[in-house]
Amino acid sequence: MNTETTPIEAVHTDVEYTKLHGEPVLRVVKKDKLMEFDENTYAKLAESSFHNGTIEVKMLSRLLPDAPDFARGFIGIAFRINDTDTKFESFYVRPTNGRIEDPVRKNRGVQYFSYPKYTFDYFRNLGITDFEGPADIGLDEWISLKAVINGAQGEFYLNNSEEPVLVVENMKHGADTRGKIGLFVDIGTEAFFKDLKVTTAD
Repeated sequence: MNTETTPIEAVHTDVEYTKLHGEPVLRVVKKDKLMEFDENTYAKLAESSFHNGTIEVKMLSRLLPDAPDFARGFIGIAFRINDTDTKFESFYVRPTNGRIEDPVRKNRGVQYFSYPKYTFDYFRNLGITDFEGPADIGLDEWISLKAVINGAQGEFYLNNSEEPVLVVENMKHGADTRGKIGLFVDIGTEAFFKDLKVTTAD
């Protein structure tokens, strides 16, 4: 991602190219749906088309001054976004949970969800724990994300680890969907992205 020329469409977000620590970055903050979780709130790469391949990006999150107590610094990616922004897959992290002592929150450091139906709340209400897990991450630090997508499977890696932090064998929209890529943000978060690299396999 060239942080000055990549065409971006803001979907329920405010998006701007700026600098952080002297580096060019993309800043993304929710504009709408401010208190709703797991929604279509992202900066979408207007010219992207993705089915299978690899998405890599570096991301950093901070809590906004008015962030509610339950804000976690939510930041991540959306992919295979359809043309009407009504269906997509997503993976995001909760940096405030990364190093906390509370074992329940610590196991919720990363999250997969599938919009619109299969949100984190849906999984938790049914006692399904397959789509979240722990990660050694924190606020205000660059987190490297690598997503390897093949059919209905997604493998998600953080900070150049050889082992994935989460493997999803049955992404909910199935193996054949294709769509755009987005840089995802959720409640109470100021999100920054840089060094986006997308490698398509088909």
